[in-house]
Amino acid sequence: MDGFVKFTNQSQGRDRLFRATQYACMLLSYMLENKAGREKVVMKLKRVESNMSSGRKLFRLGNFIHAIEASKAAIQLSDPSLCYCLTAANLNRVLYFICDSVLWAVSVGLVSDINKAKWRLRATRCYFYSLLFHLARDIYVIKRRMEEEGKGRKQYENGGVCGRGPDLNHRNSILKVLENFLTIFYLSLRHNPPVLLDTIKNICDLLSPLDRLGAYQTNPGVIGISGLVSSIIGIITVAQPVLKLK
Repeated sequence: MDGFVKFTNQSQGRDRLFRATQYACMLLSYMLENKAGREKVVMKLKRVESNMSSGRKLFRLGNFIHAIEASKAAIQLSDPSLCYCLTAANLNRVLYFICDSVLWAVSVGLVSDINKAKWRLRATRCYFYSLLFHLARDIYVIKRRMEEEGKGRKQYENGGVCGRGPDLNHRNSILKVLENFLTIFYLSLRHNPPVLLDTIKNICDLLSPLDRLGAYQTNPGVIGISGLVSSIIGIITVAQPVLKLK
């Protein structure tokens, strides 16, 4: 119980719970939409989904300040690749949160002469670019972990049995290299759960902006389940900070 209280006292914890509820409602409403006699349930689920989305926008007000501070910290990193990826990702998050704040102001009636569709598109693009840079960071970290995991291991072995011909030797060599690569890749992720969780989370999050931008059309069910998986990972990393990629 103490852990739950501590979790819900954090703004990130409340946001993750709201987000999980939002995408769970999206998934359930999609599953029940075409079933007879479920119209009222679907309407209630969509209303809850909308309320969760509005609540999350309220929680995110002022988050652009945290993103600015994160950008300042990232630009000080000594590793050029991490510095570039994280600085670019956080700067796009700054723009995303600004657009998100404008959309919230429009939704509550504080601003009326704003083109909501254009601002939503801008927010989606900034969110998409931020996710791409975070994924680039994940790939770079995985590459580094694989290099560390691969130290001391043979990357190539001359396989095959004498007399079976060069084609078989070549084929066995390729299979051995592939086996070594997959083994190192698996061990790198297994020994570094934060990298694995962050990569899965970012891949799941990509589906929503891809759909909104028209790059990869899908349905609310897919977006709902991917968003729910991402939200659960977010809840885990907030509850267990050791699993959050630093």
